[in-house]
Amino acid sequence: MAPRPLWRAVLPCVTVLATALAGAPIANAATEHEAEDATISQGVVESNHAGFTGRGFVNYDNLVGSYVEWTVPNTSAGPADLTFRFANGTGVNRPMNITVNGVTVANNQAFNGTGAWTTWQTATVRANVPAGNLTIRATSTTVNGGPNVDKLTVSLVDGQAPSAPANLRSTGTTHNTTSLAWNAATDNIGVTGYDVYQHGQLMKSVAGNVLATTVEGLTPDTEYQWAVFAKDAAGNVSPGSNIIFVRTSPAPPDNQAPTVPGNLNSPRKTATTVDLAWTRSTDNVGVSGYEIFRDDVQSGTADGSATSTTVAGLTAGTAYRFKIRARDAAGNVSAFSNEITVTPSNSGPSGVPNPGTVTTLASGVDVPWGLVFLPDGSALFAERNSFNIYRLTESGQRALAGRINQAVGTGGEGGLLGLEVASTFATDHWLYVYHTANEGNRVIRIKYENNQLVQSTYQILVQGIGKSQFHNGGRLRFGPDGKLYISSGDAQNASQAQNNSSLNGKILRINADGTIPSDNPFGNAVWSKGHRNPQGLDFDSQGRLWAAEFGNTIMDEVNLITRGGNYGWPNCEGTSGSCGGFIAPKKTWPTNQASPSGLTIINDHVFVATTVGQRVYRMRIDASSNLVEQQQYFQGTYNRLRTVEVDQQGDIWLTTTTDKDGQANNDRILHVDIVYSGG
Repeated sequence: MAPRPLWRAVLPCVTVLATALAGAPIANAATEHEAEDATISQGVVESNHAGFTGRGFVNYDNLVGSYVEWTVPNTSAGPADLTFRFANGTGVNRPMNITVNGVTVANNQAFNGTGAWTTWQTATVRANVPAGNLTIRATSTTVNGGPNVDKLTVSLVDGQAPSAPANLRSTGTTHNTTSLAWNAATDNIGVTGYDVYQHGQLMKSVAGNVLATTVEGLTPDTEYQWAVFAKDAAGNVSPGSNIIFVRTSPAPPDNQAPTVPGNLNSPRKTATTVDLAWTRSTDNVGVSGYEIFRDDVQSGTADGSATSTTVAGLTAGTAYRFKIRARDAAGNVSAFSNEITVTPSNSGPSGVPNPGTVTTLASGVDVPWGLVFLPDGSALFAERNSFNIYRLTESGQRALAGRINQAVGTGGEGGLLGLEVASTFATDHWLYVYHTANEGNRVIRIKYENNQLVQSTYQILVQGIGKSQFHNGGRLRFGPDGKLYISSGDAQNASQAQNNSSLNGKILRINADGTIPSDNPFGNAVWSKGHRNPQGLDFDSQGRLWAAEFGNTIMDEVNLITRGGNYGWPNCEGTSGSCGGFIAPKKTWPTNQASPSGLTIINDHVFVATTVGQRVYRMRIDASSNLVEQQQYFQGTYNRLRTVEVDQQGDIWLTTTTDKDGQANNDRILHVDIVYSGG
């Protein structure tokens, strides 16, 4: 706001009345309403800063209660986006309460600094509005008054999703393609497109008038799970089609082996690990992987796009011989690379997994998802699909603690998800749970006493997180500030990730009792936005939050989360797309090498458990807050790794699912010793 003479702030309330523009009734198109044509209380119309629309903008008086009020005709009830164009040339947030017909729809909605009074930005609030005239008021809530407000845009939102596409079917396969067809979905306005998913991974999008497609780039003789979703222009996504399983054909005869991997070398070693790097092989069809040999015995693998790996579980001072070879999908293998001899040093970073010490704590479990440790060193874990919570000890003793009866599944990634306890658990006994319910995803708390859930204590803390078959987020983590941080997915509606009023596609932050912290940036539970499907959350030694996030088709990412930060989705995926003005990720991987679900931090080393990648990544946070010295563990050894948590002894527990979640009771929870010797 431009500087004001002191006498303006102490004069009695001066109300400036102007005739509101009638405007066209709101249909599906947006209508715009200039601030200078609204009712203004304790503010003036000015035009001394360039970039405004109309004849000027409203400069709020510097006091609590100054407001701008529009009267807007509306023909249809339903959700509407209220978008305020504003400038704030200070570094101070100038929050406002937004009301519609006297009902608050946003409390202390943030209007942060825009850098200059000539730099204009928008803030959007979503509200359910009735038919008839709408009285929309934006009232300042601090002594700084509101920002300079240029105009209000009101857009009715189409809240009705299309019907599910019916009769999804396979119309043919080759060794690397599957052709699919389906019946048309219907919508109140119109279907604009269809998204084809392979077990939660978007593989292809087609226009709304296209009812068949072929997905390419698949692996020969491999079973894939398919579903199709319809979408409309408002971003509403239908329920999923029927799910089908289709196996690609065997690969055609291929007798040509890949070329030999070149220049095998070891760029780094520690007391128990050796990094290997090489030049990528080529093949007439495609390199499917690399076989790692240690002392003439195969000791590991790497995927076909890799040019490095980490061999762990070694002994300091012992010399090892390494060589590798490439293979293709037909089983052809190249000749061996050059052989090198490497001796792990007696120095190196601590916190390295020892693959030779992996033990199974629990087997025969069903998609273990959430995992949290109790003060006595035991853990509680959640089965996503059964909605059961079990207590598990390090000796492998397992007992049912109870069931979240309000949880429901989605036929995909919803169900019983994250678990967390606060530092006060020993006295308050609250267990915090993220789960899917009938109306959407919830965060609740329930007491755990005498080794059982106390069903009568079930409390809903957060509702209104949209659900879908995929992209439900679900991780919980208490921060050093005592607040509960929550990862929420976009529920397959990418536009919600940029909507400040939506709880989807966000990192959320609440008090332990479910109330909203006063310093949240948007006046609601939203802490950061622009996320697709974040899951892993943890804090480093400086109290900073890191998050792992599933990408779409290009790259997955790890982000350093900041208050009010915008991480770009759907405009930007990782570093791909229109990424200007968004916060860049600290680490990315191709989606076929990661799909990161769990994240934990040990001594400022970030551990990420991946599902599609079937490995654990370990990276060091350097002085510039970058993730460096990446190492990989367990690649392809334990199938899909979903959750990684560090216990009270400093070791990690891993939850793993065997078969893309298609069968019950064949999954495991593993214990991995962490080596803390070295510098």
